[in-house]
Amino acid sequence: MWELQIRDFNNYLKLERSLSGNSVEAYVRDVNKFWQFMEMKHPGINAVKASSKHLQGFIEYINELGMSAHSQARILSGVKAFYKYLLFEELIDKDPTALVEGPRLGRKLPDTLSYIEIEELFKAIDLSTAEGGRNRAMLEMLYSSGLRVSELVDLKLTNIYFDTGFLRVVGKGNKERLVPIGRDALKYLRIYLEEIRGRSPHKPAQKGFEPYAFLNRNGRKLTRVMIFTIIKNLALAIGLNKTISPHTFRHSFATHLIEGGADLRAVQEMLGHESITTTEIYTHLDRDYLRQVITDFHPRGKGVRSQE
Repeated sequence: MWELQIRDFNNYLKLERSLSGNSVEAYVRDVNKFWQFMEMKHPGINAVKASSKHLQGFIEYINELGMSAHSQARILSGVKAFYKYLLFEELIDKDPTALVEGPRLGRKLPDTLSYIEIEELFKAIDLSTAEGGRNRAMLEMLYSSGLRVSELVDLKLTNIYFDTGFLRVVGKGNKERLVPIGRDALKYLRIYLEEIRGRSPHKPAQKGFEPYAFLNRNGRKLTRVMIFTIIKNLALAIGLNKTISPHTFRHSFATHLIEGGADLRAVQEMLGHESITTTEIYTHLDRDYLRQVITDFHPRGKGVRSQE
């Protein structure tokens, strides 16, 4: 039912409203996101049976995934257009989107960075210094894999799999997940580990800190505060008029993937957001599929390939 109605909606936008190909694609992509959500959370309920409560739940869901308010509003606009079409075709007698005016944010999200802003921040890093090489690797990984700052500072060498292009991440509640690493993140991570970590002017890993990937110049594990400071200084260096933090990179990771067309469940899996769906409908996605999502939809994910 969903597939048929979305196909007819696609034809309506092309033939009757004469929208451009890009506009039609954007509308359909937004509706597909709502369909994915309904399949996960409310399987068996088709488009004509969806209610305003389902739509509000959808907005709250994509908010939890890290979508900005602007992106949420844009997606809702596409879904509203779909239901206006169903109403026009008399497939429904009441528009469930009429009372849904916009995203209801449960918490204020950090600003989301554009890809150009991400690039500017990376270019501001001085790669001629040991700290610069380390910082580039860290920020590439925050953006490439959507890590929490705690997951970055606690990352261990044994949980980095260069041969498959994956990280084993220990998240909240000691829950583990596998996350793909993009091409650029792998490149800078390898340079840091092979040419910088433990070499002058940095001291070798101090006792008890040997397992950790990222160390300070004294050979100890980095702190969360240090990561915040590094990012704040880079923002000042490029005159970025936004309040950003390590979590900004995580939100940007999710936003750029979803806006690029990535499946909601795949992004949820990579973020480690098991809590936003019920156990019964939570599915563990195949590693090859997650890798392909990064390759196809992440701006810096090109080149991730299996070597197994």
